[in-house]
Amino acid sequence: MLQRIPYVDTHTGGEPTRILTQMPFELAGKSCAEKLSAFRNQYDNYRKALVCEPRGNDVLVGAILVPTARTDCATGVIFVNNVGYLGMCGHGTIGLAVALRYLRIISDGMVRFETPVGDVSALVLGSQVTIQNVPSYRYMAAVALELANGQGIVGDIAWGGNWFFIVENHQQELTLQNVPQLVDFARLVRRGLHEKGIRGAGDAVIDHVELIGPASNPDCADAKNFVLCPGGAYDRSPCGTGTSAKLACMAADRSWPEDATFRQESIIGSVFQARYSRLADDKVLPTIVGEAHVCGHGELLLDAADPFCMGIPNE
Repeated sequence: MLQRIPYVDTHTGGEPTRILTQMPFELAGKSCAEKLSAFRNQYDNYRKALVCEPRGNDVLVGAILVPTARTDCATGVIFVNNVGYLGMCGHGTIGLAVALRYLRIISDGMVRFETPVGDVSALVLGSQVTIQNVPSYRYMAAVALELANGQGIVGDIAWGGNWFFIVENHQQELTLQNVPQLVDFARLVRRGLHEKGIRGAGDAVIDHVELIGPASNPDCADAKNFVLCPGGAYDRSPCGTGTSAKLACMAADRSWPEDATFRQESIIGSVFQARYSRLADDKVLPTIVGEAHVCGHGELLLDAADPFCMGIPNE
């Protein structure tokens, strides 16, 4: 049996998203969070087929469209990667909006999406998209961590739609040429968090590590980041949820004014513009501006006779 699954590929600041507009099954549940649970429990093999090798890779994020019961939302969306599921995905939401515009499902203007961790709105103007993310906050400040190599670091734990450990005193050079060393260092940080039992709210696993440094050109950006994603790849974009988490920390420190534009540079040089407004309970509402471009459109073919039809196991 051959299954055909239509897709559109985009990249946002260099980070790829594969948007799946139709799936060959229906998911139980009313909310997007309930549908994610059903997908994880019943159809996780499709996640592997769609974003893992041989069709995908460890960099690729999948955005799977699911029906929404919300009349104010255009669609629900579940974000997946090679090792599991994401709460939200900033670059993926920007890519999703541009893909839906390309398919003429939406046009320029405002659109709203339901995600498993809350609603996200997007203002679409051609390839430029401004998203209003879920409320974000700093959970813990100045958390000390000794790494297995003996180095001591201090970081903030923050929520921006995913959980982040944000470090500035890392003593690493944030350059593209230094990526292998940055990946190794960030993995060391994540391993240290796991071994020391350091977690987010509700005992949540901190699966993203964000290293902050000076921008390559202060005239073009205010800071640069390097983000290690859960699957072991680094984010080519400035990371929407990571930028949101950083905004929450700056708001808590009062080191960046409300509604002032903050320009976050990625490790490859792409830039997001961001700002925040304050909410109650020390939370902020982040706004992220980025660009995405369509780079592929077609069908994924799932052939039951293919021994790697449902992906190459990475566990």
